[in-house]
This record gives sequence, structure tokens and C-alpha cells, in this order.
Amino acid sequence: MPSHTRKLSRRAFGGAVGATAAAAAVGLPATEADAAEAAADPKERPFCAAPNRHSARPNILFILGDDLGWADLSSYGAPHIRTPHLDRLARQGVRFTDAYSGSATCSPTRFSLYTGRFPGRTKGGLAEPIADRSAGLDPTHPTLASLLRGAGYATALIGKWHCGYLPDYSPTKSGWDEFFGNFGGALEYYSKLGLGGEYDLYEGDAEYKDLRYYTRILTERASEYVRREHDRPWLLNLNFTTPHWPWIADGDTEESAEVVRRIKAGEPGALFHYDGGSVEKYTEMVEDLDRSVGTVLDALKRSGQERDTLVFFASDNGGERFSYNWPLSGNKASLQEGGIRVPTIVRWPARIDGGQVSHLPNFSPDWTATLLELAGARPHPAYPLDGTSLAGYLLRGERPRERDLFWRVRGERALRRGDWKYYRGRSGKDQLFNLAADQREQADRATDDPARLARLRAAWEKTDATLLKYP
Repeated sequence: MPSHTRKLSRRAFGGAVGATAAAAAVGLPATEADAAEAAADPKERPFCAAPNRHSARPNILFILGDDLGWADLSSYGAPHIRTPHLDRLARQGVRFTDAYSGSATCSPTRFSLYTGRFPGRTKGGLAEPIADRSAGLDPTHPTLASLLRGAGYATALIGKWHCGYLPDYSPTKSGWDEFFGNFGGALEYYSKLGLGGEYDLYEGDAEYKDLRYYTRILTERASEYVRREHDRPWLLNLNFTTPHWPWIADGDTEESAEVVRRIKAGEPGALFHYDGGSVEKYTEMVEDLDRSVGTVLDALKRSGQERDTLVFFASDNGGERFSYNWPLSGNKASLQEGGIRVPTIVRWPARIDGGQVSHLPNFSPDWTATLLELAGARPHPAYPLDGTSLAGYLLRGERPRERDLFWRVRGERALRRGDWKYYRGRSGKDQLFNLAADQREQADRATDDPARLARLRAAWEKTDATLLKYP
């Protein structure tokens, strides 16, 4: 039986278990707040969802961190990073331990989220990640935003787009009513200079000048959006660039000026900041992300919409360089667990009880399908989703059907079925891991269980045959 379906507590729903018990089950330290909650409520009680006091469709606040590692939050085990606002969000909702990004780098994951499909379904999704103006999200392809807008939602994207550049690609061409943010994969936090030295801060499709620290600007904009008087339900995609390089925290104006000088001097890769950063600086940036999320959540609460808003928080892929991923192996760009397993939290006070932890394996396209169902929107029949809706799991405790999670990047392949993962890295060697017993992916079971390996490999190749080929 897959580990996520084992009944560890009567508080479970389809694999979710009480917070403290679940943390122990996966080798994660329970936070002090989790322990206090368990002590205050020692009686086992059945969980499904909060009473259905609210029949309206939820507002959706979908927050992405950038290159945030799986264990970079204190509620996921980081011993040196304090994230009280995100930890509180987790206590108020469901914290997923086995959630994955749709790919191992920025733009293909965003393709999988916006379309609900594997990145390899679309030409733009083959870029890993998009680095020039030759690729992007086709404006004729239905997206989460366009489908929700068709169902009566207001839609906005604030922050990092990274699904193509003007003039051919833009959030406002793909279903978002409003856009404020950057088009590229990275930018310097003060000057807003991108990888090619171009200025990259826009409102709609026009440049917008603001040389303040970028995370502050995005936090301010998002807070203003949720405080508005809305006459219909809304979707806000809030895509922070924090804690993506360059390693510049709020107030680091001297370091910013030096990086800008190198960019303007034409130094290749200056924005990658390979000679900068530290564990301490990275910690500062993650904690700033946490405070920023807390500010937006406070604005949501003050607006009176908290109860009826579904808040989703995750990272676009695994961590990089200074990230804390223990006990996972690998990081961003790899299909090892550290490259694709990401912190994921869902809260909806009107419909979902808090204090829960779920071991259900899931990935980005699932959330597209889930949000469409919750919002009463239908996928376009010509573009079938690769994700599976988890609405019944979240709201009614329905046990999801077992299915495969599939990933493909240049030179690597992976597929997860239940507790088992098939993986082929750049060495070309097929490997098999039981993640319930070995989430660090060190005990290769390929020789012990060749039949299982063959089945999973065949399943991966069957799906791969339906995707576009790399150029």
C-alpha cells in the first residue's frame, strides 16, 4: 500500500494525517506550534473539510517562490531559517510533504501550471528555461487565467512571468486582465536589469520605472490588489523572484551597484552572481520572502476576504546553491528529489480544516485541474489536462486514484508511481528507488526488482512518445 494511504490517524483524509504525527512519519521535525496544537487537542477526530457554510466560488491567491528548496521553511525542517508567516499558513491549512513542481527549472514549470499540461506538450515548454525571445506561451493556448476569466473571474499576475517576451508573448495575451512584473527569468533587485542588461519591469506591456527593492514593490502591489473592492471572484498569481540570485537582500545597495556595474560593462553572466552570496544572505532573503507573504496575507485578512480565499503557496522548482534540501539529493535542474520536490501549502478557511499534513504525491498540473474545478471552469476539450483534480480529496476526503507523475528534461527522465520512482540521470543508468524508505535516493533497487523497473520505464516511454521532441 502506498505510504500516503496508510491510516496513521483518524484525523486523516485520503492520506493526510495530523501535523505532529505526519512530521514524525516522514522524518521531519514538528514545529513548536505544531506540538502545542497537538497538546491542546489530544483527542483524535475525523477530518474531512470545514462545514460547507459558503457556497460561492473561492478567490484564488496563488503564490510562488523562486528557486526555494523543499526544506527551506522552518515548518519543512530548516534549522536556521525562520518562516513564521508561512508556518502559520501551514498550520491553518494543509502542508504537503510529497508535492512536486512540473519541471526542474523556472519556465517549463510555469508552462505546466498555466496550461495544466506537461511542458513537452508545447513548443515553448521545451526551453529549459526560456533564455531568449524565440519561445513563449502561445497566446491561443488556453490557460488557467483564460479559463477562469471565461468563468467570470477577474485575473491578475504580479511578478515573474518567464513564459516569453514582448511583442509576441505576455500575460495580457494569455488570459490575465492585469500584469505588473518582469518578463525574464531573473533581474537585479534594484535596477531591474535582466540577463541581457535590458530593463525589465512592466505594467501591462509598457515599461514602469521604480528602482526600489523588487520584493517590496511586488508585496505592495499584491496587497493593493487584494484590498480592492471586487465585484466578482478573482485569481491573483503572485510570483516572487525571491530567493533567486543575484544574492541581494533589501538594503544591499552597495552590492547591487557592483552587480549593475558589471552588467553594464558587458560582463557575461554577471547576474548569475557566482562570486556572491552565502548561507546567511540566502537565509535573509528567504526570511524576507516570508515577511512579504505575511504582509499580503494580512492585507487579505483586513479586506474581509480571508475566509473565502484559497491561498496556495509553492516553489517553481527545487533549491539552488545555498538552499537547504536535506535529506533530498540533487537541486534545481535535476530530476532527483531535490530538483523537483517543493514546499506546498493550501489554505481555504471556509472549506478546509487546518492543522493537516498530507503525504499525497502531486505536482503542478494537478493544481491547475483542482483550481478549475473549484472555480466551476472546464478545460478546453482540444487541450486535455495532464493533471488530476484534487478537489474531491481536499473537500470530501475522497481517495484519489493512483496515477503516475511524469517528468522529462534534457538528459534526464523520472516517473513516480506510489512510493516508487524510476530515474535515469545524465549517466544513462536506469535506477529505481522506494521513496517511502529512501527519500534521499541512495539505495538503488533496480537489480532487486527488475520487473518493476521495466514497468515504470515502459510507462515513462509511453507518455514520452506523446510529447514533442526536443529540437
